[in-house]
Parts: sequence; structure tokens; C-alpha cells
Amino acid sequence: MKLLITGANGLLGQKLIEFYENDPTVEVIATSKGVNRNRPGTYKYLSMDVTSEAEVSSMVGMSMPDVVINTAAMTDVDKCEMEKEQCWDLNVKAVEHLIKACESCGSKLIHLSTDFIFDGENGPYEEDDWPNPQSHYAQSKLAAEELFKKTYIKWAIVRTMLVYGVAQDMNRSNIILWVKKNLEAGQSIKVVNDQWRTPTLAEDLAKGCALIIENQAEGIFHISGKDTLTPYEMAMQTAIFFKLNPTLIEEVDGSIFSQPAKRPQRTGFILDKAREELGYEPASFKEGLTLLRSQLDA
Repeated sequence: MKLLITGANGLLGQKLIEFYENDPTVEVIATSKGVNRNRPGTYKYLSMDVTSEAEVSSMVGMSMPDVVINTAAMTDVDKCEMEKEQCWDLNVKAVEHLIKACESCGSKLIHLSTDFIFDGENGPYEEDDWPNPQSHYAQSKLAAEELFKKTYIKWAIVRTMLVYGVAQDMNRSNIILWVKKNLEAGQSIKVVNDQWRTPTLAEDLAKGCALIIENQAEGIFHISGKDTLTPYEMAMQTAIFFKLNPTLIEEVDGSIFSQPAKRPQRTGFILDKAREELGYEPASFKEGLTLLRSQLDA
């Protein structure tokens, strides 16, 4: 199998490369904008701007992949609210380019989406629950999902949330590493207690994508962790696990932050479909922290 990954410098992209590194049956073409930030390996890295229709068409046409996994996106929710055109280019127009290229080459396209397409009034959510996006970021991700209803290619959409993990040369952090870094520096932090998510270990998300390929599955799948927690609970568990000072964590509600984009209050996913159709089973939050510690120690 030939697999092309977009956004390969991001957290999920790196975990997908690692997942397939020792699989001789899979040829991986890793693409991202700019230089490669991954460890050396057997994969091939090529620079590609997903917002360029010409680059996408050329790359997919040259590579002729069996499967494309699109992990590239603009995910900073507040930045999306302030830079709407750039958000739409990365989150919608880039997907249009990929769909068109996959139609030409007969490639399957697996696309990453988000829990933010829901309004957070009735979480946790199943795949067929009604979306109601509350921010420009969420609207862009739902608009990308809608594109797949108009194509004849084989496709799958993976909705996920609050992905955490350790990767090489990360240009963005995630909540676990942010909490750990600040507490280690003796800095106090404010963390909200009135939002609920099921944080997702990056390795589990990569595994979920691989299971879709392995099972030749199509449609929409919710892939996340299994524990529903507030960011405050995540921060406290992180502090205790890494033996850091939990008194530096101040419990607050979201109203104290002035944020351009509205967040859904309670999302979370029901994983029944992924468990039954893919055999997916995520790690617990504590198991995820254990893996992070072993990677950081290494």
C-alpha cells in the first residue's frame, strides 16, 4: 500500500509516520509545508502546500497513493476567528483540492475533523448527531465534511478532540505539555472547570486511522480517548502524576477569559461505532500520561 500523509510535521502526522515505520507493506510519502521535522526513517518526505491546487494535484498525481490521510489544518480556534480567509483556505479549500486530486487518481481520502462541529449542549455525541458549529473554525470543519457528500471517491472522516502527545520539534504544544512546563517552572496557571472533553492520545488517533485503512471502512468515525474530563481535572491529574505542585493550578470558569471564538461546553464522543466496526479501544488518560512519561524520559 502507498500512503500519502498531509500535515506530516504535526503531532498526528508524526505519529502516523512512526506507526508505519516498521511495516514493509506500506510505503509512506510524508508531506508538509517547509522542511521536514520528523526523525529520519524509511518514509519519503516532500514539501507540499495543501492550499495550492497545483501542488496538490502534482503531488497526488505523481505519487498515485492508495490512501491519503489529511491531517493538515488550521486548528487555533481564536486565530481562525480573526483570520477567517486563511482558515477557510486551509480547512475547506485545501480539502477541495485533495478531493479533486483523489478523484483523478482513485485514491481513498481519510480526513480529520473535530468535536467542535457540535454546540456542546447535549454531549457526548454519536456520529449521526446534528451538528451546530459555534465558531468560524467549527464552521470551516463542518463545511469540509459536507464536501464529501458530493464526491464518488472512497472516504472516511475521523472526528477527534483535544489531542495530546510528544513529538519532534513541535511548533505547538498541547494541554499536558503546557501544564507540565509551567508547573516545572514554578508558574501558576488558570485552568477552566466548566468545559468537558475526552482527551485523545495521539498514538490512539493514529491507530484509529490505521484501523480504518485495515478494515477498508468508510463513513464518519468518532476517535478519542475514553475519559471525560474538564481541563482543570486534566491539569490536576497531570500535576499529581508528574509529582508537580498542584497548588499552582487555579480553578476558574471560562467567563474570565476573553476569547474571540466560542467553545462548546460539553462534547465528548460515544465510541460504540469505532469499537464495533474497527475494533478500536483507546488508552485511559492515566495510561496516556504513562506513555508520555516514558517518551519524555527517553
